[in-house]
Amino acid sequence: MIQFEKLGIFLSKPVAYLLMVIYLTQSVVLAFLLVDKYNLEQQINFQQRRITELEEKLQILKAIGDFQIGFNDEEVRELTNVVYSESKKYQYDPMFILAIILTESTFKRGEVSPTGARGLMQVAPVTGEDMAPRAGVDWEGLSTLSHPGANIKLGTAYLFEKILEFKDIKKALLAYNLGETRLRTLLKNKDPLPSAYLNKVISNYRMLKETYKA
Repeated sequence: MIQFEKLGIFLSKPVAYLLMVIYLTQSVVLAFLLVDKYNLEQQINFQQRRITELEEKLQILKAIGDFQIGFNDEEVRELTNVVYSESKKYQYDPMFILAIILTESTFKRGEVSPTGARGLMQVAPVTGEDMAPRAGVDWEGLSTLSHPGANIKLGTAYLFEKILEFKDIKKALLAYNLGETRLRTLLKNKDPLPSAYLNKVISNYRMLKETYKA
């Protein structure tokens, strides 16, 4: 007999062993259920994140499809993935990136400014070459700026550096548009900062957010 003195219970060894087996079995089953519940929750969370990602990409795809000029369907899909990945990398709203592209180049393939800035985000050659290593882009000369995906990577990386530098999104956008040297001259002389470019980016951003709601 096995005596549980504090409980005043006397059990035979076979019964005690049986209860122990039942207890252990229940513990194992409970642990299994908890693990299974955790795995199920992880799977649900993964699927929810995937759904959210696909919904966001769909809105980006629609926006690019509506505004792009000169790109085929495959290129539009590539641009969608680049805009999405860069927005996550730098914590941008994807529509903010698209607003800058609309402002800079109206989403037209091969756009070149009078000053020589090129591509969707109108990146200057000297800026592109300087930014390429930090943006994860292989620099192959001016032709690199003609590649839409590379152009977006260079532009978003450059803007991010200006945001960190000026610690102000509006000043960063002005540095992107005017050039850092000109902006610093305006700030040093306490001259009024131009507002046309900022207003256009903001207007495009609001339009995109309203039109392409996730």
